Formats: sequence, C-alpha cells, structure tokens
Amino acid sequence: MKRYIFTQRNGIHIIDLQQTLGLINEAYRAMVQVVADGGKILFVGTKRQAQEVVESEAERCGMWYVNQRWLGGTLTNFQTIRGRINHMIDLQQKRDAGYFRVLPKKEGVKLRDTLNRLEKYFLGMREMNELPKALFVIDIGKEDICIAEARRMGIQIFAIVDTDCDPDKVTHSIPGNDDAVRSIRLIAGRMASAALEGAAQREAMLLAEQEEAALLEQARREELQLTEDDEVEMTEGSDPVTSELFGEEAEIPAMDSEGREIASLERTVVDEPAPSEPEATEPASSSSGS
Repeated sequence: MKRYIFTQRNGIHIIDLQQTLGLINEAYRAMVQVVADGGKILFVGTKRQAQEVVESEAERCGMWYVNQRWLGGTLTNFQTIRGRINHMIDLQQKRDAGYFRVLPKKEGVKLRDTLNRLEKYFLGMREMNELPKALFVIDIGKEDICIAEARRMGIQIFAIVDTDCDPDKVTHSIPGNDDAVRSIRLIAGRMASAALEGAAQREAMLLAEQEEAALLEQARREELQLTEDDEVEMTEGSDPVTSELFGEEAEIPAMDSEGREIASLERTVVDEPAPSEPEATEPASSSSGS
C-alpha cells in the first residue's frame, strides 16, 4: 500500500485521494463492463459499519449480498450452499401457506428458528443460482476466506483497500478507509451505480439484437415469398408454351424414342399468309380474217 499513501501524521497514514479517484473511475468502468456482459455481482461486507450499506446498495442495483458471517465454501462448495438456500425457500413457502400454525407448538418453534437462522445468512443470496462474475468486498483483511475462495475460482474482486491490506490480492483495488461509514457508503454507492448502468446497457443491447433478428426474419420471409411468386409465374407460363416466334400458342410436338417427331393430324395453325389466288385473265379474242 506504500504507493497509495500520501503522507503520515502522528502515526496515521493518509491515502492519496487523487489516486483513489482515478482507481474508482477505473473500477467503475470495469464493473459496468462485467454487468453489461451478463455477469452478476456479489456484495460482501460483514463488519458492523458495512452491513446496512451493503444490503441497501445491493438491493438498489438488484445484486446479491452477504452482510453477515461469510460461510466457508460459499463459492468453492456452492452446490451445498444452494441446497441450504432451497431449504430456506421451502420453509418460507410453508410459513406463508400457514403450515407452521397447524404443527405442534414445539415443532413450529423449531422450524421458525431454523428459518430465521437460514435467512440471517442466505437471504441476500436467495436468487443466486450460479456463481457471481465479480465480488465487491469491504475490508479484505476481515474477509480473507472470501478473497481466497474468489481467487481460487477465478472471480474478479473489486475491493476497498485500507493501508493495512495487500492490494495485490484483488483485481481492482480502491484505496480508502474501510472503517468509516461515509467512505463505505460513497464507494459502495458508486459500484451500485455502475451495476445499474451496466444492466441498462445490456438491456439496450438485447433489445437491439431482438430488433435485428426481427428484421432478418422479415427479410427472409419476403425473400421466400418472392421465390414462391416466381415459381408460380414460371409454372403458369410453361403450360401451354407461348411461342414468341409465331406470336401464337403452340403445343410441344410429341417425339418418339429416336427423337423423330410423331406426325399428328391436328396441328395448331400458325399465322402464315394465305396463298393468293391467281387473277382470272380474259382469253384473248382471236381476230377473224375479214
């Protein structure tokens, strides 16, 4: 973190805010691209100062969050975690349907306690059916297990990095104070806004792809219709064959196996000039001798 420290006063390290501003903008653009490509973000902040901020900002941008204790294997053993989430959803449905009220009191209380415990840890991941494409972590020193799992699974890490943390462990580091609520709220709100912008870009891209697909389908149908019309015209014009040479319809002559034309009594009369009859000439009168 030495490269991000501006100075030191009374044993307190002061972060260079110029570098923080530039790295926030870089992380913002990277976050927008991740969400625009269809990825989901998991917000992680389990320390007391970050719990409320993480929950509110994650819900604002429609992403997942963990604001209680990080359970080991959340990423590396996701199938087991997903099974517990499904169990929580099943208990929620039974509770809403009034199933707990018809059970004996002891069993109903036991199921309610189980549901409360599951909601405490998994409520923010209720819709998480796959691994996230990136994590936004507050205090990577406290969330060391989370960081280790994300690095093992090849997931991008966006994190607020304080002076007592190693920025090389994360993909996109944002130097800042991870103990102050105002600092956490500012940076978390910026990342949530990036997620919203990325979601808007993806929605616009999908809409453009749908319109392009509709235009291509319309063009294909028009081309198919033109092809069918041409075939119909060719079919109508081939029987009988129109002879452009004589200007009148004529049938195709029948041929035998050797290619000779078969004589037919019926022929289509073509336009030929009728032979003119010779003019009658008067016989020359013989002159009689007088």
